[in-house]
Amino acid sequence: MSHANAQLTPAGRLRLAKLVVEKKWPLRRAAERWNCSVTTAKRWADRYRSHGVAGMVDRSSRLMTSPRRTPTRVERRVIGMRVTRRWGPARIAYRLGMQPSTVHKILRRYGCPPLAWTDPATGVRLRSSRRQVRRYEWDQPGDMVHVDIKKLGRIPDGGGWRVHGRTKGKKNRRGIKHGYWFIHNAVDDCTRLAYSELLDDERKESAAGFWTRANAYFESVGITVQRVLTDNGACYQSKLFAESLGENITHKRTRPYRPQTNGKVERFNRTALEEWAYARPYASETERADLFSEWLHTYNHHRGHTALGGKSPADLVPNLCGQYT
Repeated sequence: MSHANAQLTPAGRLRLAKLVVEKKWPLRRAAERWNCSVTTAKRWADRYRSHGVAGMVDRSSRLMTSPRRTPTRVERRVIGMRVTRRWGPARIAYRLGMQPSTVHKILRRYGCPPLAWTDPATGVRLRSSRRQVRRYEWDQPGDMVHVDIKKLGRIPDGGGWRVHGRTKGKKNRRGIKHGYWFIHNAVDDCTRLAYSELLDDERKESAAGFWTRANAYFESVGITVQRVLTDNGACYQSKLFAESLGENITHKRTRPYRPQTNGKVERFNRTALEEWAYARPYASETERADLFSEWLHTYNHHRGHTALGGKSPADLVPNLCGQYT
């Protein structure tokens, strides 16, 4: 790219080329006249012979071929995963066996906005917002287990409004209240290992029974729970829940109105909604509920976690796969 005061602007190159081609000036004389090398004078003269005036403009310095560029087929898989599954560069890279930086460049090249700028439901680009996030992680499995309950509306037979729209979705309900699932979740802070159940309520009996089964699950894979973090819900403040924890587990509570304190299980709730509850259209609640255990198995054994460097909880909990150490 020529600068503003350069002699060999497109117009200057054209005059140089015409002196050599049309007026038959020797290359050395033309080069001295325009204060350039003989090689440069020859290049512009040859371009004028081949392309005329159009050959006097700058050409792209990009290589004609890129042997090491990512194949188009792989790029399409990257874009497909971004659009259909709304995955970030790191998770796409773990699934395809690529470098996250390579995936990031592909997404930038195709104009894909960051996930934080898009609406989860519609994919529409939103206003950019940058937030400073403080992160922490306990060193050993069982040092902290995050527990929470997610309320999820059940789907009427024939599909809900997310599939058919609000008008037909309301007709499928036919005035019947289908109720809610109360998804009780427990997530280990260090390994992201999750134990979850679909229950009918969030009463203290259900919360206490859930923790008893969750604790037994963690013990079965070699994790001894030291602390449990919950919100300030009534079921977690009950004596029955305190009895289910026992004497060896410390119960910690979040600050009121600060769900960020229990962020890891809150992120698990969001992941469950995106990858299971609203991942595809369901014709009935029975169909969706039957796939929950399958999704949870995928989450614990096969899903790569960005915070774990692309590994799954099973990679950090050997006993989860039966590899006792």
